[in-house]
Amino acid sequence: MGTRVYRDTSVGVNPSPVSVAPGKPAGEVDLLLLLVMLIFLVFGLLMVYSASTDFSMLIYKAPMHMFNRQVIWLGLGLVAAYILSRTDYHYWRKLSVPLMLGTITLLAVVLFVNEIRNGAVRTLLGGSIQPSELAKVVTIIYLSVWMHSKREQMHELQWGLFPLGIILGIVGGLIYIQPDLSAAATVFALGGLLFFLAGGDLRQIIFLLILAIIVGMIVVQISSTGHQRVNDYLEGLKDPTMASYHVRRAFEAIVKGGWFGRGLGNATTKLTGLPVPPTDSIFAVIAEELGWVGASATVLLYVLLAWRGLRIAEKAPDMLGSLLASGLTFWLAMEAVINMLVMVGLMPFAGNALPFISAGGSNMLASLTAIGILLNISRQADAGTETTNEWRNLGATVDLRGRNRRRSLPRLVRS
Repeated sequence: MGTRVYRDTSVGVNPSPVSVAPGKPAGEVDLLLLLVMLIFLVFGLLMVYSASTDFSMLIYKAPMHMFNRQVIWLGLGLVAAYILSRTDYHYWRKLSVPLMLGTITLLAVVLFVNEIRNGAVRTLLGGSIQPSELAKVVTIIYLSVWMHSKREQMHELQWGLFPLGIILGIVGGLIYIQPDLSAAATVFALGGLLFFLAGGDLRQIIFLLILAIIVGMIVVQISSTGHQRVNDYLEGLKDPTMASYHVRRAFEAIVKGGWFGRGLGNATTKLTGLPVPPTDSIFAVIAEELGWVGASATVLLYVLLAWRGLRIAEKAPDMLGSLLASGLTFWLAMEAVINMLVMVGLMPFAGNALPFISAGGSNMLASLTAIGILLNISRQADAGTETTNEWRNLGATVDLRGRNRRRSLPRLVRS
C-alpha cells in the first residue's frame, strides 16, 4: 500500500491542506464523470444550435448569435474546469470569504444598474453575466468551508442556525428582490441540505423546515408571479389543457415527438411560439426532436452524473471534500430535475436552466466550475490522501454521554 498522509483536525487546531506524500503521484480524475461531462457538452451544443437559430434571428437578427456565445462561454468554462481540477480544493478555505463578499456585491450592483430583461433585473453587461448563477456555487463553497470549520459547534444555535439564516437571508433576499424566485429557493434548499449533511441539530433542522414552509407560503401569497405560477400549476394538475401557456406548448412538443422524435433540427413547436426554446424550454425541444428515447437518455445522463458525484463525495479525503462534492452534485441534479419536471407540468414553473445544455453563459461557467472542483476531489481521493478525527462513516452516530444522562455528541456528518 502507498504512503498515507494524516493531519490533526482536533478542536482548536487549524488544519493545513491535505497533500500527497513526497514522491507520490497525483491521483487520476474520475474518468466516468469526465466522459459524461464531454457527452453533455457535445450534445448541448447540438441542441443549442438546433433550438436557437430561428430564435436568434428573431431576437438578435443573427441566426448564429446565441450559438456563438455558447461556444465562447463553453471555452471559458473548460479552462476554468481544467484549472480547478488541478487546484487543491482546500484552498477554498482562504478564498471563500472574499468570494462570498464579491458575490453579494455583484447581487447588489445588479439592483443599482437596473438592467431590465424580461421584466426582471438579473443581469450585468448587456445580459452577459447573471450573478445569481454564480451565487449558487459560491454559497455551496462558503457554507461547506464554514460548516467544516464549525463542525464541533453545529448543534449550538449561535454557531448553527443563526449564522446560516443570516448568510442565506442576505444572498437569497438579494436574489428574491430581482425577482428570481426559483434561484432564491434553490439557494435556501442547498443551505438546508448542507446543514443537514454537516450534522446540524435535528431540532434546528425541523425548525428550519417549518420556517421554510411558512416563508414559502407567505412569498407565494404576496408575490404576484409566485401566486400565478402556483395557481397555473394546480389548474394544470386538474386539467392539462388549463395549464400555463408555456407548459401547454411543452406538452405539444413532447406529444409531437412520440417515441423516436421528428429528427434533429426538425421540431416545429420551437417555430410557432414555444417560449425561449434555447434556454428554459430546451428539454421540450429535445423531446420533440429525439422523442421519448432521447429524453430518457438525457435523464439517464443526469443520473450518471449524480451517481459519480455522490461516489466522489463518499470517497473524499475529508469532511470538507464530502460537503463540497455533495453540495455541488445535488445542485446540478436539482437544476436538471426542476427544469424537466416543469416542462411536464409536475412542478410550478421555475426558470432553472438545464445544466450543460441550456443556452446561457453564467450557468455554463458555474456548472463547469462545479465539475472542476469535483474532479479535483476525485484526484485527491484516488491519490490515497486521508485524514483522522473526521467523520468518514456518513451514517455514523456516537453517544458517549447518553448513559449518564448528559447530552450526546452531535452527529457530524449524515448520509
